[in-house]
Amino acid sequence: MEWGHRSMATFQQKIVNMIKCFRRQWCLFSDSERTTVCGADCMMMALQLSMAEVNKQRHGDFTVSLSDVVETWKYLLHDKLGLICENMEAPENYADIKKAYDSFLKRSNMLDLIDICQQCRTLIPESEIEEMSPVQLLKFISGLSEENGSSLSIPSTPMRHSQDNVKLLLIVKKFVYAYLSLLVNSKNDLALAHVLNIPDRGLGREAFTDLKHAAQKRQMSIFLMATSFIRMIELGGKGYAPSPFDTLRTHVKGLSDFVNFIDKLEEIIGEVLDPRIAGGRILSTIKMHLIKGRNSGDPFCRAAEEVLQDLDLRIKNIINSQHEAVTASTTGISPARPKLHAINHGTAYCGRETVKALLVLLDEEAANLPTKNKAELLYGDENVTPFGITSVLTLFRSPAQSTASSPKPLRQRIKTSVGERKIK
Repeated sequence: MEWGHRSMATFQQKIVNMIKCFRRQWCLFSDSERTTVCGADCMMMALQLSMAEVNKQRHGDFTVSLSDVVETWKYLLHDKLGLICENMEAPENYADIKKAYDSFLKRSNMLDLIDICQQCRTLIPESEIEEMSPVQLLKFISGLSEENGSSLSIPSTPMRHSQDNVKLLLIVKKFVYAYLSLLVNSKNDLALAHVLNIPDRGLGREAFTDLKHAAQKRQMSIFLMATSFIRMIELGGKGYAPSPFDTLRTHVKGLSDFVNFIDKLEEIIGEVLDPRIAGGRILSTIKMHLIKGRNSGDPFCRAAEEVLQDLDLRIKNIINSQHEAVTASTTGISPARPKLHAINHGTAYCGRETVKALLVLLDEEAANLPTKNKAELLYGDENVTPFGITSVLTLFRSPAQSTASSPKPLRQRIKTSVGERKIK
């Protein structure tokens, strides 16, 4: 069954409603109000990293082929939705892969679309969800529809967009969303990987690996590790300063630039009372950061301008909708008094409203259709990355573990290993 544009948009709205339900009842499902939703593309990237981690544990190589990811992706969706058929064979090491996938999302303070929808079904009346069956959700997340592709909302300007321009818009949009996601959820290592070196801060693969290893050792998120290190450098005395032999010392300049930039965004949230103004300033600050050092006529700058204008309008519409909903629900009722534990009611509550608006924006993005070209989403060769961007798989792979040869499919490696044992 293939869907038309109207039915697909209706189904997307049902998913958005499910996520809204989660936001209202977040304390039943999560430890944090800032938990972010992992959409279809994010789910597949998390699976790719989880499979590479399992392969590293079993074979010593942090690699995974695209064919193996696609095969396991199909099984994972059927498994989570309870649609496993008798003739479906579980991929090799599926139990370990599923465990690694769940652990990755938990560490990153994320819930995927399937978990959100399944958990919220218990809170929504049956009459409102009868049309959203597991099979429909499977088709949607798999991208089996006529309008398959990333649904970038392109501003209505006279400029005609070529295929390269659309790709550039999507890349800029990915950077902006990664910054916003990291801003509201500092545990999101996947978002950090997208923008740690965007724009260029000299924080390449080696810096990411050093951060990742330090974070694993301290059992904290990569961003918190970076923040903790920079705070010790800037504020620590002799008893608190990092060791002279700390590998992160070679990346102080880039890490300081990154952490201080996120601090600047957080200051806007805490200090600007009006969430509309705060949202606009956050987007404007991100735009100026992305285009720093570039010519105004650069295609990247033009793409950043278009994407940020569109997102600014969407944030204002979100905030207007939220205020209308509050007004409608409180007509004739005196407003609730601020909670006593909030010391500065103005900044505390307006800052929270800004975060809530950003979460809605991220939620709507998570409800979009997946990328059609999986090879573009999951590229792993550092030499073919678009616009000089290092792939997430390459970043998470430690340099010492890289090899010049391309990884063989998992099934082929297992068959070879079994054959060698029989010969012995």
